Amino acid sequence: MRIGSGLTAALFLACATSHTLSGQQPASPTPSIDATTTQPQKSEAEPKTEVSVQDTGTTFKLRVNLVQVHVIVRDSSGKLVEGLRKEDFQLYDGGKPQAISTFSVENAQSRKERTEAAAKAQESGGESAAEGSVALQERFVALTFDDVHLKMGDAVSVRVAAERFLDVMSPGDRVGIFSTSGQLTQDFTGDKEALKQKLLGLLPRGRLSSSTTECPPISYYMADLLEKEGIPAHDEPGPPDFQLVVQDTLRCDPGIDLLTARILVESAIRRVLDVGEAENRDTFRQLESVLRILSAKPGERTLLLASPGFPLARLYFEESEVVDHANRANIVINALDARGLYALEPGGDIAQRSSDAPSTVGLKSSLQIAEELDQQYVLMDFAYGTGGTFFHNSNDLEGGLKLLGSVAGVSYVLGFSPQNQKMDGKYHPLKVGLMEKQKYAIQARRGYFAAQKANDPTEITKQEIQEAIFSQNEIDELPLSLQTQYFKTGDTESRLSVLSHLDVKRMQFHKAEGRNFNNVTVATVIFDDNGKFIMGGEKLVKMRLLDSSIERYGHTGFVVKSTFDLKPGKYMVRQVVRDSEGAQMAAQSATVVIPN
Repeated sequence: MRIGSGLTAALFLACATSHTLSGQQPASPTPSIDATTTQPQKSEAEPKTEVSVQDTGTTFKLRVNLVQVHVIVRDSSGKLVEGLRKEDFQLYDGGKPQAISTFSVENAQSRKERTEAAAKAQESGGESAAEGSVALQERFVALTFDDVHLKMGDAVSVRVAAERFLDVMSPGDRVGIFSTSGQLTQDFTGDKEALKQKLLGLLPRGRLSSSTTECPPISYYMADLLEKEGIPAHDEPGPPDFQLVVQDTLRCDPGIDLLTARILVESAIRRVLDVGEAENRDTFRQLESVLRILSAKPGERTLLLASPGFPLARLYFEESEVVDHANRANIVINALDARGLYALEPGGDIAQRSSDAPSTVGLKSSLQIAEELDQQYVLMDFAYGTGGTFFHNSNDLEGGLKLLGSVAGVSYVLGFSPQNQKMDGKYHPLKVGLMEKQKYAIQARRGYFAAQKANDPTEITKQEIQEAIFSQNEIDELPLSLQTQYFKTGDTESRLSVLSHLDVKRMQFHKAEGRNFNNVTVATVIFDDNGKFIMGGEKLVKMRLLDSSIERYGHTGFVVKSTFDLKPGKYMVRQVVRDSEGAQMAAQSATVVIPN
């Protein structure tokens, strides 16, 4: 994502209060200064610039530094457990206990407060304030349908359930629709009708899922099983599974002989394996694509996969790559078994006449049971490997989608910075427990990928800021006050000013040669109402302050102003500030409505 060219840099000293402070003279308003203006005048021997600002040309991308773990706790009856505190949790990284440095409770009240705080940041500029408000985007749900493996009956059922799920979306939800074939796509939006219209295009797209009348009728699972058992020579009977498929071939095409049936089975095995593996690779490739789109969204991110499952056969590495990608990007995968509650009928479908012998019926049933179970393992791996939920063995698909796609009534967010561990870019297993050994079920991610440790302080700063930009969490280590103003610059253009007021009194400075040194990085990103990156930029404020300036700024603070040229619309502003001396951060969000 490239930085928008509309960002300009300027530094303004905040105007002092108009009333007299005790023992002090009223401070006069100080003029704005640009990145190179000296303020105040210095002697020839002193550096002229006390404060300078420069754009750094940073490209934003997601990094993992501070590890955050979202935790849901349920009691033995499945009810959410409320009222837990930081002291109630234990957190282990690779079996080693970790200090929980940040802790927050996510519930309806906390989400409401966050939205209200973001809305308060908008003020009138040269024009009247915009009427109306925009809900802060809390969550992004990628509703992903596995149309490569879905059958028509399952596709219809899950489509109806998805339409009803959309009816319960909250104002802060943004839902996108995707499919593993890549033929069904709707970008993230809060427009329920647009989403429902897109759902009408959900159909089975796979070659194997639609070829139910071929002779011989071999599934991908069966083809993989027969190949692993070994295809026998023409003069050998082969294992019972192979003989079973040959007999099925003779029944579905009575005009052929035994040798022809065996040749047809061998050919079908190779064809089905090639097609099935290609479909599975395409499925993994599309899931990776959805994860890339999700990773650029600001807030809580969930991939909700509706699928009947599918045998992995041999693509275990590709499956682990999907799980790894989700964990690196802090994305939870929730999976729904679109088959619902399935039960095999002894002897097969009663609507179809069967000539199978009793022994053959038993073998067929055992193979079908094994295949049905094998299909769900990939869904289990996706969900449990990312701290998600797997909904299965139920015909209540509507209830399942609501469970998987809705936000938990109460959850806990634990944050820690790995201690005494190598930041080596490798996978680290996580375990969350409770101090008291109640019989509670804990849902949380199972691990994370450590960031590659950077020795360069500049790179460390970038990693921390970029992670905070794409998070929805508020950080208040530095005193940051964020305001937005807009001015009309034309019939269809406006200029948005983002004013970041920082209190110098709580900053740390390094003193040398009669100066107070600190560098403050200010990163600002604009997202549209659906979480799409619009533009953003980063500037570095270099502070080389005299003691007298420290005193003055301690009373007034200073304001960094960033401007963006935008069209009318609804936007979210996300800003992260970090200083170099104390390595302290602040992160806030604001909502903006620019009318036509």
